[in-house]
Amino acid sequence: MFVTGCNFDKKFVACDAAGLLLEWIARQGRYASESKMPSSYWERAIVFVDMDAFFASVEQKDNPALRGHPVAVTNGQQGTCIITCSYEARARGIHTGMRISEAQQLSPQLVQCPARPQRYAYFAGLIAETLRREISPELEIFSVDEVFIDVTRSQKMFGTPEKIAQRVQQIMDDVVQLPCTIGISGDKTTAKYAAKLHKPKGLAVVPPWQARKYLHDVPVKKLCGIAEGIGRFLAARGVYTCGDMQHLPIGVLGKRFGYPGRRIWLMCQGQDPDKIHTTVAAPKSMGHGKVMPPDTRDSKTIRMYLLHMSEKLAMRMRHHQLAASTFSIGLLTRYGWLGDTYRAPTPTHDGSAITRMTLEMLDQYWRGEGVSQVSITALDPQPVDGQLELFDGLATEEKPARNKAMDIINNRYGELTLAPARLLNRSEMPNVISPAWKPAGHRQSI
Repeated sequence: MFVTGCNFDKKFVACDAAGLLLEWIARQGRYASESKMPSSYWERAIVFVDMDAFFASVEQKDNPALRGHPVAVTNGQQGTCIITCSYEARARGIHTGMRISEAQQLSPQLVQCPARPQRYAYFAGLIAETLRREISPELEIFSVDEVFIDVTRSQKMFGTPEKIAQRVQQIMDDVVQLPCTIGISGDKTTAKYAAKLHKPKGLAVVPPWQARKYLHDVPVKKLCGIAEGIGRFLAARGVYTCGDMQHLPIGVLGKRFGYPGRRIWLMCQGQDPDKIHTTVAAPKSMGHGKVMPPDTRDSKTIRMYLLHMSEKLAMRMRHHQLAASTFSIGLLTRYGWLGDTYRAPTPTHDGSAITRMTLEMLDQYWRGEGVSQVSITALDPQPVDGQLELFDGLATEEKPARNKAMDIINNRYGELTLAPARLLNRSEMPNVISPAWKPAGHRQSI
C-alpha cells in the first residue's frame, strides 16, 4: 500500500557536512556587520521569477476581452476542477482546486476557459529563452511558471541586484507581456519565499546579510521543500520557525536526512547552498496521472482512465528510449490512495503490459469506492538505446513493430490518433502540462 512520504526536492549534489559548516561560518563572518557590506555588489545574487496566475494570464493576453474579469482555467470545457484562476477571481474567494460549480456561485460572471497546455508550454519556453539571452545563461527552470537565475556575474554588466530584478520585470512586460513577481536574495530559498509574499506584480529584495533576520519568525514549513514529514521531525525537536533552527545542531538533521537535512538547516539561516541546475538529470521515475470526475464509481470509466495513462506513459518511455520493470499504480479516493507497486517479468515500455498491471491492482484493491484520480509511475526507467533485444523477452512478448508504427502515426497526426480500440470511444480527456515541465528532455511532457 502507499505511504505518504517526504516531498523534498531530490536534486541534490554530494556534499560534505564539514564543508557546509565551514562555508556557513565564513559567510557569517562576512555578513556580521551590514555596514561593512558594499551596497552595490553581492557575493551571490539569485533572482527568482514567479509568473502571476500563469495559465489565466495567458488566456487574458490572448483574449483581451477577458482582462479585468474573473477567469478560471479548467481541464477542458467539461472540467469540474479549477486548475488556476485570475486574481480577479481570487478576489471573489475562488481558488485553485475549487469545483467550478462552487466558484460560479461565488461569482456568476466567472469565465471558464479550457486549458491549452501547448500554449502554456510555448510561453514557458519563451520566458526561459528570453531570460537566458538577456540576463544570464545560469538559469534553472524550476517549474512551468518559475525560474531561478544566478545573476552574480551579471552585476558587472547590469548594475546592482535590484536594478537587475527591475530589468527582468521590464523584459517580461516588453517581450513576454505577462505579469510576474520577482524575488532576489543571496540564495534560492530566500528569493522564492520573498517573491511569494509580494504577489502579484511585486518586487522583493532581501540582501543576503539580512536573510537570516528576514526568515527568523517564518514557520519552517513555509519554505519550499519542507513538507509534512520533515515538519513533524522538526516539531518533535522544538523547531517551528526558522529562528528555532539555530538551537538544533546541524548534525541531527544530517544524521537523519543526509545532505538534504544539512541543506534544510542552512536554508533556515538564509544560506541555502543549492546551486542553479542548468541541466535536467536523467529520470529517476516517470509517470502520468489524470483527475477524474469526482467520486467516479463506474468500473468501465476507471479502466478507461487507467488504459489511457498506461498508453500515454508507454509512448513517452518509447520516445525517450526507456523501459522499466517496476511500476507504482494507484487510485485516489476520499479515504486516501489505493494501490501498490508491481513488477513486470522483463523491462517494458509497452502499453498492454502496463495495462495488465493496472487491472491487477484494480482487482486487488478497489472495492467500489469513489475515485477522483488515477496515477501510474515507472519507478526504475532505464535506457534501452533502441536495442530492444538487450532485454530478454521484451522484443518477443511485446510487439515492437506495432508500437513503432503507432508512434510514427501519432507523432505525425496527433496523440492517440492510432490507439487501442477501447480508447477510440473515450470521452474527452484533455492533456495537462506538468508542473515539472522543462523545455527539453523527458520532462517536456504534456
